[in-house]
Amino acid sequence: MRTEWVTLHVGDGSAMRAFVARPAGAARRPGLLLFQEAFGVNAHIRDVATRFAREGYVVIAPEVFHRTAPPGFEGVYGDWGSIERHFRAITTQGLEADAVAAHAWLSADPEVDHDRLGSVGFCMGGRASWIASTALPLRVAVSFYGGGIAPALIDRAQNAQGRLLFFWAGRDKNILPEHHRALVDALRAADKAYVSVEFGVAEHAFFCDARPSYHPTAAAEAWALTLAFLKDALE
Repeated sequence: MRTEWVTLHVGDGSAMRAFVARPAGAARRPGLLLFQEAFGVNAHIRDVATRFAREGYVVIAPEVFHRTAPPGFEGVYGDWGSIERHFRAITTQGLEADAVAAHAWLSADPEVDHDRLGSVGFCMGGRASWIASTALPLRVAVSFYGGGIAPALIDRAQNAQGRLLFFWAGRDKNILPEHHRALVDALRAADKAYVSVEFGVAEHAFFCDARPSYHPTAAAEAWALTLAFLKDALE
């Protein structure tokens, strides 16, 4: 296992730091874009990156708050005020530009097979993973409780590429069942390959073991399905 921080140059002229985790060895690996929750590329996101690296993926996790926050910024769980300004400054265009920059870095890395790339994201990052799937030639994209996809970004369904996996929380107070249904309806109408899974007893952010909403069973089952989904699409 090797980890490092790299700096990427985004198309809008901004610079963006990103955390990279990769397996040891020189074999060419599939690559993953890993998109953060609203609390930054913190210890939890870095842990998720290393978990994927142990499974054989080269992972890059960009700091998407780079336009308004300093490098290394991390919010405080339970303190919305610590992240609100940066969260509200996020735009679809910015997330797409960040995804393009991270994708370009993966594609150029000599240890990455640029024909086997995918994305995974959580909450705000779930929205970023969806955006990436509609803007980049990814084989697969996974979105954990992606906020802001429906209704604002449903019209991107016709541009989605690769296989898509969505996780939702049945007790999520902000991402409602009608949002899931609207996205599924759009994907079905666009004849896209997707899987949509709802964990009925879980709350938003059920995968994050650093938050009170963590649901061990849902997290374990979502992780196993994610690995199987990625393996089928990328290996």
